[in-house]
Amino acid sequence: MNPTPQQPLVNLVQTADYREIYANSVQVRVSVWDFQLAFGLASSESPEQVTIRNNAAVFLSPQQAKALWNILGQHLAQYEQAFGTINLEPQNQTFPRGTVN
Repeated sequence: MNPTPQQPLVNLVQTADYREIYANSVQVRVSVWDFQLAFGLASSESPEQVTIRNNAAVFLSPQQAKALWNILGQHLAQYEQAFGTINLEPQNQTFPRGTVN
């Protein structure tokens, strides 16, 4: 009988160039090798035009993309159970005006 392998201790360390950003826009690009998630801020000065300023991109292997999909699905289900259904259809078609801090 083989003993069950022990899970390694995970040590999370932030690198010197680590930063946090807020994004209200994400574009997904897929290739045979990876998934790219481009995060940005969407704003509108008029109802006719939306400007998206991308400020970070993350590349994931297909395996990590699927792991992310699984964990996001679990957390979204818990969120909706606690706070109610998240509607994807916007109630107001315009984006906030001005800069977002």
